Amino acid sequence: MFSFAIDPFSFFVGFAAGIAFWLIVTRARPLWNEMREGWREQREVAQTRKSSTVEENHRRATLRRAQGMHLAAPLFALDEILQEPLLLAPPPRVEPGTPPKFEDIVTQTLPYLPTWPEIAAVYRPQMFTLPQAISGNSNIVVVGQPGVGKTVALAHLASLAANRSESLGELKEAVPFLLHVADLNIPVKDPKNVLNPLIESAAEQAGMFDYNRLSNFIQNAFKHDNALILVDGYDEITPDEQQVVSDYFKLLLQTHPKTRIVTTGAPEYLDGLVALGFAPLALCAWSARESQALIEKWGELWSQTVALEAWAQTGPEQVDPLLLNTWLAADNANLSPLELTLKVWGAYAGDSLGSDVLEAIATHIRRIAPVNTPVAALETLAMQVTVSAQPVFDPRKARAWVKSFEVAEDAVEEGEPEAEVIEEEAKPKRGKKKVEKVSTPSSGLLGKMAASGLLVSYPNNRMRFLHPIFAGYLAGQALTNYNAEELILDQRDWSGKYLAMRYFAATGDASKLVHALLEYSRLPMQKPLFTAARWLRDAPKNAPWRGRLFGELAGILQAERLPLSLRGQAMAAFAYSNDPAAATLFRQFANTMSFELIHLAILGSGAIRDAKAVKSLGHALQAPSMNVRRAACMALVAIGTTEALELVAHTLLQGDEEIRRAAGEALANDPNEGYAMLKDGMTLNDILLRRAAVYGLGRIQEEWAIELLKKAQIEDDQWIVRNAATEVLDAKTHVDSLAPSKLKAPHESPWLIEFAAKNGMGVSPGVPATDILLLALKGEDPDSRLAALPYLKFTPNEGVLTQIYEAMYKDEPELREAAFNTLWEIGASGVKLPHPNQYGLG
Repeated sequence: MFSFAIDPFSFFVGFAAGIAFWLIVTRARPLWNEMREGWREQREVAQTRKSSTVEENHRRATLRRAQGMHLAAPLFALDEILQEPLLLAPPPRVEPGTPPKFEDIVTQTLPYLPTWPEIAAVYRPQMFTLPQAISGNSNIVVVGQPGVGKTVALAHLASLAANRSESLGELKEAVPFLLHVADLNIPVKDPKNVLNPLIESAAEQAGMFDYNRLSNFIQNAFKHDNALILVDGYDEITPDEQQVVSDYFKLLLQTHPKTRIVTTGAPEYLDGLVALGFAPLALCAWSARESQALIEKWGELWSQTVALEAWAQTGPEQVDPLLLNTWLAADNANLSPLELTLKVWGAYAGDSLGSDVLEAIATHIRRIAPVNTPVAALETLAMQVTVSAQPVFDPRKARAWVKSFEVAEDAVEEGEPEAEVIEEEAKPKRGKKKVEKVSTPSSGLLGKMAASGLLVSYPNNRMRFLHPIFAGYLAGQALTNYNAEELILDQRDWSGKYLAMRYFAATGDASKLVHALLEYSRLPMQKPLFTAARWLRDAPKNAPWRGRLFGELAGILQAERLPLSLRGQAMAAFAYSNDPAAATLFRQFANTMSFELIHLAILGSGAIRDAKAVKSLGHALQAPSMNVRRAACMALVAIGTTEALELVAHTLLQGDEEIRRAAGEALANDPNEGYAMLKDGMTLNDILLRRAAVYGLGRIQEEWAIELLKKAQIEDDQWIVRNAATEVLDAKTHVDSLAPSKLKAPHESPWLIEFAAKNGMGVSPGVPATDILLLALKGEDPDSRLAALPYLKFTPNEGVLTQIYEAMYKDEPELREAAFNTLWEIGASGVKLPHPNQYGLG
């Protein structure tokens, strides 16, 4: 046994030391916690400072790129010359059990024509801005014809996001990523690397100081659902390339489902996007108001900047801007923003080849092409781009296309790989000199084109024309010397193919092309017919194929039981053609016995501002059909002569309640006499007049109109006027409600759950609700029928298409139009739509 002796003194000393130690630790713990918290805050501040620096640099780079993404970038920044892009509000989605959204008379009267927004530019139905459009939770595809301003729309949105604009609401702090499809290095093989294409694209714009931190910043933005992706050029590429991009979007949305994407599209070709839930929104064309605003702003900026430069001072004497603007304001009917910009630029620069649209395009190509470059070289390159269906091409291969135009000093660079020659080659027509195609590349000419601005270079050996219209114009000119029509016709549909055809039809004999397209064209969409209809404006008036095309359009316009959204496209095509015969045709149709045909003919007369139609439009104000009477008011204001406006003023003063409202809303489209009439109407002792004026003021997007409405809402002594003012002010406040939003899942949709329960069925998560939705479409409740259509477009099988076709041929105008618009989206997504006679219809 061992025994230990404990020293009492040592024990008490150790005990006291332990107590003292733990007392110190306990007292110091708050201090330690405070020190740790301080260190943590310092680390977070340092990290935030680093991220903030990267983010601010990224925003500045995005803003810099956005301000240069427009045609006149060599002269002005985008914000200096911008006319704010506006989008057509789509028909509001119906939700059974909820009150309908406010819709003005003009919007109700005008068919929804997203493929022909030129008519909306005349009559101005409900529209919204891009920030309002993305205020919903849906991804957007901005659709429109080439040159309407889709790139500018994305650049404008990117500028707002880069500057954290208050107009973006909840997306104010979103990080913008602005890029072209050619910037994307896709496909992505590993889903873990889904952000790599965006990181690589952003790195091209980033400074070296930010490069290493950019990846972490971008991944963090997506991690916190704070990214806004803006992708230009989707409308320019072929269906196969679109599939690659849409697959990338799908992968991106699977890994980051709350990411917001806005891209561009052609209204006829949206392969891959509709199935992903993208909402197509049509960009509105410019009215005379926007065109005049651009002309005046251009003149002001030119005088302040360009005219003061040395080259301008030594050149020809500058014409008075007032005289130039007066000349430019005439004859701008149906010009796209791009075409008007080129016309104005040529007038102010004094280098225009002529006043024609085609000459304006040719002038700008000459302006930005390398000096002393043969036009044949440009045409050959564009033709090969089109024939090979490579809108984004590899310059190493493209050098072989233009090799014969290289000058001696730009001969082959040693060490470069041999380029491949495209498999399909256009054959020259007899009597024309063939352009030699050799396999040895040379970089000289393409490099010059990129340096001059005609071509744009991208990483990974990618290159494209500055704008598809320039490629299409040059390819169209080249086709007049080559038998390449069949090669192009055999291609799958894409915008470059039809641009080349359009500009070929402007100078060559397109009879073979028109004949082939009409052979392919069929109901329900008639896409080939309406594609060719856009050629009429620029084609020679004596072109042998014009008569047949006009005949086909007239047949569609007169066809009863077809949706107005289809027949309205035929009306729009006549108006867009600028053909004098269109006015006579509209006046003739306005005297038929079909109210729907009269309705459309009247809108056509207004769209072309046919003063000879004023008398018959005055008689139409007394027609039994309310739609005809409303259309007559709108057309008379669009024509705008003194006689026409007097008829509308008389209607405003002495018509019945409904036609007075239509007159008031129509007058809102006239900033001069119309605005004055509405202001005066608010002061008169006539209840129905003041009510009509209130609805008219509700369509005016100016502060003075809002002030008058607020005054009427509070001070007017008649409740009917106060209620009208409240209604339109509420609609203005909630214009964001028109923005598209994602569909609720069927098992989360209250109306569908209730409908299923009434029919002894259920809606389960993860189980297709197609049978229930088809039952709703065939049912008796009109709201349920309309509410089912947006869901059914995602399952376009044979059974679904059958029921949608039958809905389109029912005698219910609202259902008929909704079914047609659903089929438009299905067809644009790449689904081949059968002829209605397959279902015993049409």
